[in-house]
Amino acid sequence: MIHPDDSNDPADPDHAFKNFVRIHLDLEQGYDTAWDMRGTLHSFSPAFVGDVRRGFDDFLREGRGVDAYERLTSIEFPDAETLHAYLRTLYAYLFDGAGDRAPMPPG
Repeated sequence: MIHPDDSNDPADPDHAFKNFVRIHLDLEQGYDTAWDMRGTLHSFSPAFVGDVRRGFDDFLREGRGVDAYERLTSIEFPDAETLHAYLRTLYAYLFDGAGDRAPMPPG
């Protein structure tokens, strides 16, 4: 059975966010902070970048938990607080220009 968070339907409003997370923040890429994740994201169309940003906003606002994120990335977080702190730091890096490198997930 496919969980609703696993949808890869282009009509899904979170499609861009989920694809970006699946590809660029998965177990392999998530711990590799040597590459320019911000530059990669912003090399896509402004519409895609906006959709990814809205996806981050929705994920954080709705308080989605560690299970939803783990299904997308295979990265485990000890609790929602740790996950959301990481995602807020990642958001600041990607969209607000904070830091020189993407933050690394815990563990």
